[in-house]
Amino acid sequence: MARHQLFVRLGETRYRVERPWGEVPKGCGGPSDVACDAEGRVYVLLRQDPMVDAENPAVVVLAPDGRRVDAWGGAEVADGHMFSVHPDGRVFVVDRDAQEVIVFSREGKRLGGIGRRHYPGEPFNAPCDVAFGPDGSIYVADGYAASVVHRFTAEGTPMGRWGREGSGPGEFTTPHSVWVLPDGRVTVADRENNRVQVFSADGSWLDDWRGNHKPMTVHGAPGGGLYVTDQVPQLSLLGPDGTILGRCRPVLNGAHGMWRAPDGRLFLSEQNPSRLTCLIPVED
Repeated sequence: MARHQLFVRLGETRYRVERPWGEVPKGCGGPSDVACDAEGRVYVLLRQDPMVDAENPAVVVLAPDGRRVDAWGGAEVADGHMFSVHPDGRVFVVDRDAQEVIVFSREGKRLGGIGRRHYPGEPFNAPCDVAFGPDGSIYVADGYAASVVHRFTAEGTPMGRWGREGSGPGEFTTPHSVWVLPDGRVTVADRENNRVQVFSADGSWLDDWRGNHKPMTVHGAPGGGLYVTDQVPQLSLLGPDGTILGRCRPVLNGAHGMWRAPDGRLFLSEQNPSRLTCLIPVED
């Protein structure tokens, strides 16, 4: 049966939509997040039931062409929610219900962690996402039961935190995703408050960027801008000042996670239906 070809435009770039993309396992809880390393390998974080899925991999690694080349983490990760690949190749997995950010090598060997595992409030309480500052600092959006953002040194030493429950400046209702812009500003998808909040590196409130319904994930765009996925569902491209430069609808029910690959492709993780979507830049 022939397949339709679909295209979307985001800012000045036109993309061909390819879905499903890659050898993503069937029968799991679906891709919760996606990330790429500097060589273009695609890491897929699978949503699992921590009570029954320990023998299934938590992370599947795909070659740039979508072939499965590795899988690991099922015994170590109880409830992978989001993750990020560090510029040096390490993989930081937010193990939400286990209250820990686990640090892995690219081959899946556990190297360490941030947070006391299975001890809520020490310091995490169902964390969501992790990102890195240009100075090496680590930021964790602690979103489901804490409504704060934590800051750590590159070695994992606490440097403070900010936020509380609410809808005012610097307050959160589910800080679901975090990304640090090249100039050090910290952007946080404040999901139930329908905004992206912007902070200085030390947590001083700078701005609200509104216009997205329940933003799910934030990710850096070329030129110091920001991609935002939401539950409309939309994928938005924002400039460095928050100006909306473009929008498209590349998925059916909203992307829980996304990442821009080194070659300019955009990957989006969907849970309903369970798959990856790839946006491939094309010439007009």
